[in-house]
Amino acid sequence: MQCKQIVIPEFGAPEVLQTREIDMPTPRKGEVLVRVAFSSINPIDVKTRAGLGWAASENKDNLPWVPGYDISGKIEQCGDNASRFSVGDEVAGFIGFPARGGGYSQYVCVPESELSSIPSTVTLEAAAALPLAGQTAAQAINKAQVKEGERVLILAGAGGVGHIAVQIAIATKAEVYTTCSEANLDYLATLGAHAINYQFAPASERLSDIDVLIDLVGGEVALDALKCLKDHARVITIPTVTAELVCEKATLLGFSASGMLVSPDPKQMETLLYMVGVGLLKTEIQHIFPWHDVISAHKQVETSRTRGKVLLDMQC
Repeated sequence: MQCKQIVIPEFGAPEVLQTREIDMPTPRKGEVLVRVAFSSINPIDVKTRAGLGWAASENKDNLPWVPGYDISGKIEQCGDNASRFSVGDEVAGFIGFPARGGGYSQYVCVPESELSSIPSTVTLEAAAALPLAGQTAAQAINKAQVKEGERVLILAGAGGVGHIAVQIAIATKAEVYTTCSEANLDYLATLGAHAINYQFAPASERLSDIDVLIDLVGGEVALDALKCLKDHARVITIPTVTAELVCEKATLLGFSASGMLVSPDPKQMETLLYMVGVGLLKTEIQHIFPWHDVISAHKQVETSRTRGKVLLDMQC
């Protein structure tokens, strides 16, 4: 039996993405075979496809390469010594990060240690939206040591990481401010954040006395946001390309600042899935594309105008 994968045969525009057929993979020791229902698209996938960043440099001699780090689906087969799950169990995971990837597949073999069980109260779609973005958000809020009553500014609060970071920060009882386009003002207000339209004025003209900055944008936008901070504020910046610049400027201004690369953590994933299952956290999905329309999905993520997440339906 054969199954399909989406591959990057060469770096370039979205149009380089291709589909290939492979023989059904067989799980090795400690692995399970997952029938992937949904894979989510992250900005790192788009960057890697374009030939930018660490994952691209690691895989430049390993093309064609299968991107994708977020999956949800069902266990199809268990390899030797794989005992955590049974055939038919619904699972989700942050897999193969950062060099292996493999999520844009109809079937994929994964070490069982990379997967978490999906509660019956959580859909496969919601679970697929969580792994990379949810853990990035949670780890950023944890690293910043956000406390009750603090004023937190999250740049780009309507995005994949942003909309989860906003909710986790609000759950810590922080006072949360966030930047967004006019189209997302009402949406972010429903999450409990004070939303600021960056198209109207930069954050520095609207805010002051901020304790914590979670920077999901980088560059000039992040440098402007530093003007909103009070003395001894904390800064966590996620975009790797400008992390050094932002941290350097923040340190010069007397703030504590650090970049952050997300680290896969199945236990944290279980916590996030639980929060979704009991209604403490909502995942926003802007659009689900069929796997054969992956080019359109990548183009959507490249606009940087996505509310929440974009998914691929790998079985349609």
